[in-house]
Amino acid sequence: MLQQVLQTYGLDFSTLEVKSFGSGLINNTWKVSRHDNDTSYILQRINHHVFKSPEDIAHNIRIIGSYLAAHHPDYFFVRTLHTTSGADIYFMEGEGYFRLVPFVKRSHTVDVVQTPQQAFEAAKQFGRFTHLLEGFPVDELKVTIPDFHNLSLRYHQFLQSLQTGNATRIANAEKEISWLKEHDYIVKSFDAMKQNPGFRLRVTHHDTKISNVLFDEQDKGVCVIDLDTVMPGYFISDVGDMMRTCLSPVSEEENDFSKIKIREEYYKAIVQGYIEGMENELSASEKNAFFDAACYLVYMQALRFIADHLNNDEYYGARYEGHNFIRGCNQINLLKKLLEKEDRLRRMM
Repeated sequence: MLQQVLQTYGLDFSTLEVKSFGSGLINNTWKVSRHDNDTSYILQRINHHVFKSPEDIAHNIRIIGSYLAAHHPDYFFVRTLHTTSGADIYFMEGEGYFRLVPFVKRSHTVDVVQTPQQAFEAAKQFGRFTHLLEGFPVDELKVTIPDFHNLSLRYHQFLQSLQTGNATRIANAEKEISWLKEHDYIVKSFDAMKQNPGFRLRVTHHDTKISNVLFDEQDKGVCVIDLDTVMPGYFISDVGDMMRTCLSPVSEEENDFSKIKIREEYYKAIVQGYIEGMENELSASEKNAFFDAACYLVYMQALRFIADHLNNDEYYGARYEGHNFIRGCNQINLLKKLLEKEDRLRRMM
């Protein structure tokens, strides 16, 4: 399979070394290295079960790349390579969609944030990406995952799971369900945000885990990568997702909830990094909503995990009994810790 794909890009398979690469959960990724020189590539198979129209991803990357090349030629943007027929995505019957990009030498990614400075650099890169695309016609972007960060829809799906889900699981999760329903004011705040003219639709990455930023040898941010979820969106998506994945020293998989903490220095680093990357683009309303952004994304993920648990793990699957319940409780505890520090965090700029 890979031999045929790589030959489509004009590469001689006999001169290549191909190894699995990275820690991504959605797409399959390989590093392709040439024996005859020090050139390397990243090959990815796009998960078409998650991304229903991979051609839309290729379209978005193509037009964003063209815009940046024309308006910000100094910005380092990893362009998709073309097949010998000139296509920037390759479809193989029975195997799916593939793309090839250059491997950036002397760069690295970070799977788990280690320092506030790394969080600052990552936030700055996500902000800078959106800032540089300020003049881009956002309505030309394809929506690659509809309603990806639609909190109102996620809450509706949560309520639906209470009507049609596993009755035993619903009974056993009564305390968590009640807590989530008691905090539905977060959904009302989200709906009000969308009606506020101070919040603009922008080119938004939507998947701002720190592994989607390239760092150089001095641990300075170089650029953002993995643009599959780039769509029109609000700044709260990128900021909130960074908060959700960086503020606590443990991930959503942790079942010892006593380890969940809000690291204030990471919160401040994300706020300052994003504002610096965006320069003067954020409105006063947006600058006042960093804390809300964190709450929206953490609450949304708690809803999704608990709903999936009640629906017998039909979306995320489960590695063990109650896996999504543990994930949901983890996010509920993270949100509780956030809310405990609301006054203090809102003052951090």
